[in-house]
Formats: sequence, structure tokens, C-alpha cells
Amino acid sequence: MEAIITPPPAKSFKPVRLLPYWAVLHMDLHQTLKSWIYRVWVLLSLSAAVGYLLYRFGAYREAGLVQPASEMMSDLLRWIVLGSVTLIIVLTAGCISAERGTLADSVLCRGISRHQYFLGKWHSRLVAVLGTFFAMATVVLLGCFFLLHDQYMSVMGSLVALLTVAAMLMIVVTCGVTISAISNSTLLSVAALWLVLYGSGFVLSLLPGHIWSPDRALKTLPNILRGEYDWGTVVKLWWGAGLLSLCIAAVGMIQFSRRDI
Repeated sequence: MEAIITPPPAKSFKPVRLLPYWAVLHMDLHQTLKSWIYRVWVLLSLSAAVGYLLYRFGAYREAGLVQPASEMMSDLLRWIVLGSVTLIIVLTAGCISAERGTLADSVLCRGISRHQYFLGKWHSRLVAVLGTFFAMATVVLLGCFFLLHDQYMSVMGSLVALLTVAAMLMIVVTCGVTISAISNSTLLSVAALWLVLYGSGFVLSLLPGHIWSPDRALKTLPNILRGEYDWGTVVKLWWGAGLLSLCIAAVGMIQFSRRDI
């Protein structure tokens, strides 16, 4: 009698539920870092910051014109925010709306849910923008510490200032991805986001002084850099920015999951 050979039992592989999310995040992050908008943003920001830092250092060494490092760093952070908002809007407002033509066939039909797709896009833009901002700000901050000696400038205050600016940039990125998920046109997304951000910032600046606004937060950066800040107010700002970003992202994800591509 011939022996009956039974094949070994097939191994069951558990699907990795987060694999589509990681694939979208990795792909979009790679595309973002290679885009010309991102490279222009980094080049202009670094060139302006380094040029201004060298100019102030030359004025300090040659003419003896002294400017506190905390004030100079706050000016640089304010310029980075105000000058980068438009490029960040363009970088984020087209991340989903620009792929409307091929989205359904190339992505969503391959087992990637719309929730995972939205989260992957949102988190990749957050990592790209905030990571780049922290890298550039750290370089400028080290330059301020070594080139312009300011005994009143605090290391912890500098970290708090960077986190405060990062909270505002996080809201900008979240709004950009959300509007991109709702709108069908990249140009319309950019225009709508520009109007919403600058309009809301203008309205908030007209409200009483105890109400937070981006303009007031940027004006307090010199005091924060010197370590003159209230932890309660700073924590409320971070929690408020995080909660607002989550609410905006939730609205965008729900709308994106319900609408036609």
C-alpha cells in the first residue's frame, strides 16, 4: 500500500490592518519631500533666516549694534510663519483634490479605506511640515545662541516658543488637508483656505485681549524666549490647538468618506 502523504497545513496570515495607512503615509511623504513647492519653501526660509542672522552678527561686530537674541529669534519665527503660510497652503490644499481623477481606480480599489487614506495624507503632511519647521528653527536657534550671546534667552523658553508656533502650523496643515478632501478643485481649495485662515486671524485680532489669536501669540514670542510665560496658558494653547485640529480632521474625514470621488 502506498503511503498517503498529507500536505502540511497552510499557515494563516493575519492581515495587517495598518499596512494601507503606512503605505499611503510613506508614499505621500516621499512625494512631498520631492515636490518643488516644498523645496522652494525650505530654500527661501533658510536663505532669509541665515541672511538675516549674518547681517545682525556683522552689525554687532562692526558697528556695535546690539539686538537681543530673543527679539531677533522672535522676528525670525514670525517671518517664517507669515512667509510660509501661503506655501504651506499650496502644499496641503492639493494633497487629495489633485488626485480626484485617478483616486478611485488607483488607490481606493486596492483595499485602502477612505479613513486610512485621509489619515495617511494628513499625518504625512504634518510630519513633513512640522519636522521641517523644527529642523530649520533648531538651526536658527543654535545660530542665535552661538553668534549673539544673550544671557536672558532661555533654552526651555525657546522650546516652548517652537511648540507654540508648531501648534499654529498644525492647524494650518489640518485645515489644508480637510478642505482638499472636501473640494474637487485644487485652485478652489487654495483660495478657500487662504480666505478662511487670514479672515479668521483678522477677526480674532479684533476680539478682546484675553481671547487667543495668532497675532497676539506671535507678539508674545520675545517674552516666551526669555522664559517669561505662564505654563497654564501655554498648556491651554496646546490642548486647544490639538483639539481644534482633531475636530477639523474629523469633519474632513467624515465628509470625504461620504462623498463621491
